[in-house]
Amino acid sequence: MSTRILMAAALIAAGTAAPAVALAETPKQGGQMVVTYKDDVSTLDPAIGYDWQNWSMIKSIFSGLMDYRPGTTELEPDLAESYEISADGLSYVFKLRKGVKFHNGRELTASDIKYSIERAVDPETQSPGQGFFASIEGFDAAAAGNAKGLSGIAVVDPYTVRFKLSRPDATFLHVLAINFSFAVPKEAVEKYGQDFGKNPVGSGAFRMTEWTLGQRVVFERNADYYRAGLPRLDKIVFEVGQEPVVALLRLKRGEVDILGDGIPPANFLEVRNDPANKNKIVEGGQLHTGYVTMNVRMKPFDNVKVRKAVNMAINKDRIIRIVNGRAVPANQPLPPAMPAYDKNYTGYPFDPAKAKALLAEAGFPGGFDTEIFAMNTDPNPRITQAIQQDLAAIGIRAEIRSLAQANVIAAGGESDQAPMIWSGGMAWIADFPDPSNFYGPILGCGGAVKGGWNWSWYCNEELDALAAKADAMTSPAKAAERLDLWRSVFVRIMDDAPWAPVFNEQRFTMHTERLGGPNEIFVDPVHIPVNYLYVYAKDAK
Repeated sequence: MSTRILMAAALIAAGTAAPAVALAETPKQGGQMVVTYKDDVSTLDPAIGYDWQNWSMIKSIFSGLMDYRPGTTELEPDLAESYEISADGLSYVFKLRKGVKFHNGRELTASDIKYSIERAVDPETQSPGQGFFASIEGFDAAAAGNAKGLSGIAVVDPYTVRFKLSRPDATFLHVLAINFSFAVPKEAVEKYGQDFGKNPVGSGAFRMTEWTLGQRVVFERNADYYRAGLPRLDKIVFEVGQEPVVALLRLKRGEVDILGDGIPPANFLEVRNDPANKNKIVEGGQLHTGYVTMNVRMKPFDNVKVRKAVNMAINKDRIIRIVNGRAVPANQPLPPAMPAYDKNYTGYPFDPAKAKALLAEAGFPGGFDTEIFAMNTDPNPRITQAIQQDLAAIGIRAEIRSLAQANVIAAGGESDQAPMIWSGGMAWIADFPDPSNFYGPILGCGGAVKGGWNWSWYCNEELDALAAKADAMTSPAKAAERLDLWRSVFVRIMDDAPWAPVFNEQRFTMHTERLGGPNEIFVDPVHIPVNYLYVYAKDAK
């Protein structure tokens, strides 16, 4: 018998109180709030939804085996009462809470977990999250449509589900915390078919009671929710079709409680500098980095000295002023909020003189001509112009190709079209808070393929091997060692300089003072933009 590791046994046992978060006052039960968005919601189907707007909405309606402690990137069981991981990291056994009910009144069981994940992998679903489940045994056949279901998921009994992996995967618990893993009732999916995303049935804290296209979506408290005391609010009204500037005026009048799209850029400094807004604005980090890619397969960016020169040429502080200070300078691919971020790494200094010297050493004393692609929505053109000016100062004459987002992404996915790309408006925001998610898709060899997101086309097979080694370290005893390994990977990436990291965006949420809750839940790193479960109305009766 192999040694087994008991993990997080009953950290959130069924029927116990919700995990503690720091509160300045006792939260009240009841009341409602209004959240505004400019655009309508695309879908509330957890297997399909994949944008920042519906991310928190889906998390409020559905539940998965795992989740994160509110306001943090720390994993904890959710639908799972406890779980075990085998010593070889290939077997995961989850014990489910008993008595959890879907919004239609039926009890959730292990069969629902199996069905929901297999649905996300089924090519007929066309889930953008299909690839996250690649480590589950039987994935290749199921993803290709050659097998019905995943051989690596077994229902042991109504409250126990077992996963067998084809390889150790230290990110697997994170995968079980993202929307694509959330439980859905088969009968509701079959009833609504393609319209399930407009008629969602989950087991989460809120249930959807109204969706008037182009006007509003209404959530109401799920009285049968399995976490005691949650959610705090009785109702959330999402008003769509609201221009951000108009929404800001309405918030000032007390008609709106949260700006879902954030503070309008043109009004940001005015709003932030107004003392009356001191208790209404909350700032927090994001799992995001804005960067310039350099295609290492295109000359002259195949020369590492050229790439280092670009890193030293960009004045990041000036660019941050363009976005009204809503960011901090970046010196590595990982954002500060991400585990494995190296606080001691200083990166490349802003040093145009040294940059010009490096260009001369690389054989370009007079500089060279190139192109930089960028998304054509504000503030990206202005940022790209600033980068263009910085590059010109060291002799790099970069013509700006300002295009629609889809066209920039398409160019980046070709090995010979985009010498440089400013990632703004398209920059990577982590799917889950693990450094692996900031490597494979955007810096690993697997992402350097036609249509991929590794727009630098950087591929270091030695680092790929180290990344695979890190993701095979599933034992909690090796957690610190694993993060150290990831730190070394990203520092070595910066030695090769396929990117010039520019800034890490800060997220600013604005809400009325009638809402209460710790600041962390208003800028929750994984519940974007707000962790709705913990918000409460101070004026609730």
